[in-house]
Amino acid sequence: MRKMSVLHLFSLKQVNSFAPIRRDEVFHMIQDISNISDKFEPINLSETLISLSSSIFCRSAFGKSYRETSSVTRTFEELVHEAQAMLAGFFWADYFPMLGWMDKVIGMASRLEKCFQNLDAFYQELIDEHMSANRPKSMEGDILDILIKLKEGSASSTGISLDDMKAILMIIFVAGTDTSSAVVTWAMTALVKTPEAMRRVQQEIRSIVGKNPFVDEDDIQKLPYFKAVIKEAMRFYPPVPLLVPRKTRNTCFIDGYEIQPKTMIFFNFWSIGRDPEYWKNPNEFLPDRFLDSKIDYRGQDFGLIPFGSGRRACPGISLGVATVELALANLLYAFVWGLPDGITGEDVDTDALPGITMHKKNALRLMAKSYM
Repeated sequence: MRKMSVLHLFSLKQVNSFAPIRRDEVFHMIQDISNISDKFEPINLSETLISLSSSIFCRSAFGKSYRETSSVTRTFEELVHEAQAMLAGFFWADYFPMLGWMDKVIGMASRLEKCFQNLDAFYQELIDEHMSANRPKSMEGDILDILIKLKEGSASSTGISLDDMKAILMIIFVAGTDTSSAVVTWAMTALVKTPEAMRRVQQEIRSIVGKNPFVDEDDIQKLPYFKAVIKEAMRFYPPVPLLVPRKTRNTCFIDGYEIQPKTMIFFNFWSIGRDPEYWKNPNEFLPDRFLDSKIDYRGQDFGLIPFGSGRRACPGISLGVATVELALANLLYAFVWGLPDGITGEDVDTDALPGITMHKKNALRLMAKSYM
């Protein structure tokens, strides 16, 4: 499954093929923010970015735009939130198997079953639409279309079933919709609380882009301080504080502790990213720390592993980073950002909601003024 994801679903060629979708959706987001800014109203950036990532994800994976239909968008987002809640929820059976009956008593078991049924019906509807002879052209070449072709290809060695396809969609569905929006939201939060960093990154972007109306993905490769801001945002506000858990295969020893086989291991990346033994001034937002550093977030430097590491690192890293970079770069380029009257940077809270993905508890609301 991992090989199939790396070679077919999230290859560099495939990620590049989705570039027009990313550009189109970010362009629409900038237009929507401009319309609100003209009314001198605060922008709910948290909500805007969740809508953006959902739209990009749905068009790339399913060939459907959920931005145009509010009722469908609401259903889609409700499914995402409920799936996240179930994955992060407490189930007695996970920790005390003999007390698993408690999950039925308090209703968690039936809630989980309902969530599964809703998701299964959602995936099945998408698969049926893709296999229809009258499907729209927008579904050609999306992630689900690739999965169907792999399943039907006579030369394919994957041997995937419909259930396998739904499982893969589940992983992409939950992991791909809100992590990107969380990174951009936290990056903007950090920048409004650090005005000097905001000034520097906007100056860098505008000096490279010039009078062009849009920051393209090629422009982003010429922005070292901007890339440092993203790395620092991932370190300071990791989108997934507890990485995907692992399970030990054999007995191993860590700092004198004997870890038995089949032990579930959680990696606290939030603590790693703020470890004073690894990072200088870990509780300060300092993008400069990455300017003359070779540390990257692709899994080779264990102090910065927002996407995990090793063979089970996130295969969609290129797709996620491309979305984050394009969205954040254009937000910083297109607008002069400020706080509502009576609010200072110190007043902007950094409380997080519970869940697998660390979302800002209170929506980030900012004032925007068009730069051009």
